[in-house]
Amino acid sequence: MRIVPAVDIRGGLCVNLVQGDYDRETVFSDDPVSQAIQWRDLGGEIIHIVDLDGAKAGHCCVEKQLQAIAHAGVPFEVGGGIRDIDTVRQIISYGASRVIFGTAAHRNPDFVRVAAQEFPGKIVAGIDAKDGNVALSGWYEATQTDAVSFAQEMERMGAARIIFTDIGSDGMMSGPNLESTQAVARAVGIPVTASGGISSLDDIHNLVAIEPDGVDEAIVGRALYLNAFTLPEAIAVATGSRERT
Repeated sequence: MRIVPAVDIRGGLCVNLVQGDYDRETVFSDDPVSQAIQWRDLGGEIIHIVDLDGAKAGHCCVEKQLQAIAHAGVPFEVGGGIRDIDTVRQIISYGASRVIFGTAAHRNPDFVRVAAQEFPGKIVAGIDAKDGNVALSGWYEATQTDAVSFAQEMERMGAARIIFTDIGSDGMMSGPNLESTQAVARAVGIPVTASGGISSLDDIHNLVAIEPDGVDEAIVGRALYLNAFTLPEAIAVATGSRERT
């Protein structure tokens, strides 16, 4: 399993939100570019960049940071505010390995198909779920769309991967929602990245247990910033190179 460190950017700062609430924000660094480089240097194979301002504004707000991260040779994926194909082209031109569609994928599934045809293997569907249903626009908008059914639709549209986030777990340091993550992974034939709630090495062990279902990555944010464990420790557990303690 691959551990993917998260760098959430808001107002030019590296931050973390609790359950997507912009009023429950912690600032961890004033230099998200340096933070991304640090995670790469500690073993991160790809960095998960979230444009929190873009998620609300509906357009990319982190162009300068993405260019600087790419210039430093750091592999990254990015989501937040991606609403049109020109933005996808722009972000990929910066060197993004993957582009994550959230709200736009729900409102216009055909957008995923068009982008996936132009950039095969690079388009990811980010599915944020609350009580089993998809939530949109930085989690401010609830829907009645079942997350599992939507994951299947995204696969049909050509998404190369699903990033599944359980909103109830995100930022709470209480462990990921294994049942929901597993349900999504079992319903699709593309790989799934688990996101939200990872707070301990035991949580990573538990995710490794559902890796055979198709969960091959785990995004970790707050736990790393709070020093619950180090990135090398997480990678060692995820890759099975260290016995459980």
